[in-house]
Amino acid sequence: METEIFNREELALIDDRESSDQESSSSPFIIANTVRSSLSEIKASHVIPVFIKDNEPVISHSDFIECTQSIVADLFAGEIILKPSVRLSHPVKGRIPEAKQKPANQLLEHEKTLYFERMAFAIEIASIQDTIAGNTLSLTIGGVKAYNLDNLYHRKGADEHFKIFVGFQNKVCTNLCVWSDGYISDLKVKNASQLKASIRSLVENYNAHKHISALQKLANYELTEQQFAILIGRCRMYNNLPQNQRNEITPLLLSDTQLGSVVKDYYRDNSFCKAENGNINLWKLYNLLTGSNKSSYIDTFLDRSSNAFQFAHDLGVALERKETNWFLN
Repeated sequence: METEIFNREELALIDDRESSDQESSSSPFIIANTVRSSLSEIKASHVIPVFIKDNEPVISHSDFIECTQSIVADLFAGEIILKPSVRLSHPVKGRIPEAKQKPANQLLEHEKTLYFERMAFAIEIASIQDTIAGNTLSLTIGGVKAYNLDNLYHRKGADEHFKIFVGFQNKVCTNLCVWSDGYISDLKVKNASQLKASIRSLVENYNAHKHISALQKLANYELTEQQFAILIGRCRMYNNLPQNQRNEITPLLLSDTQLGSVVKDYYRDNSFCKAENGNINLWKLYNLLTGSNKSSYIDTFLDRSSNAFQFAHDLGVALERKETNWFLN
């Protein structure tokens, strides 16, 4: 790993050592229809899906988390690595054969089976931090696994799909700061060894300083209240544009409901609301976007996270260079 990527002199490090038994993101980094879980609960209580044709197991949620943990422990030896924060959605319930005739309300716990179709997790390296506009950010690594993207009617050895990321988490609000250089949206692997190699490669090639610098620049640019109003209106207009016009514009992927949350928090959020004159800088706007993204389903969450940064970055470029941006015109 290139040492300059995580140079201890340039990224702030916390001094008081916290226990590695502490969980990453005790406040949820995603909400939507998810439930909180843990690696130990998944390993103890959840069955593992298999490829139908040969009954061989897939790379399970726990395998994915443990692969990531092993890479993180290797690359960040000596740092404070917190326990994974895990969120699950779309439960798939079953029962053991002996209970096939029982009514559902009479099933005993040992007669039930369960796994979750979708899983997201984040591992925080609590000793690697930086600060933007008074907000502390911690280096965070994680991913998403959704079995519905895999062809389980195949044999073992078919491609399995993963999303992996390395970025920062804002400790004020547990919003994840993800950008394209630290994100693989559709990783396809055939086994756990390929998965570990891909995670290692992503983390080793991630430039934390470049990411932090890009995030810091967002605080240098402001939208007026009128520009913010135009922006929200344009975002709502985008999906109804003729296709040829849409092809020329990088969209904001948030839903109309999420845009409504952005507007509400523009007025009310304790940390990222507008200034008294109605202006809002792009760092605050970016956090309103990533905050509203917490209501996304697991399978779209990271795509929207990366898109939110690109959207805010493009606004900053347009303001700096005094160029045209469709969302501000």
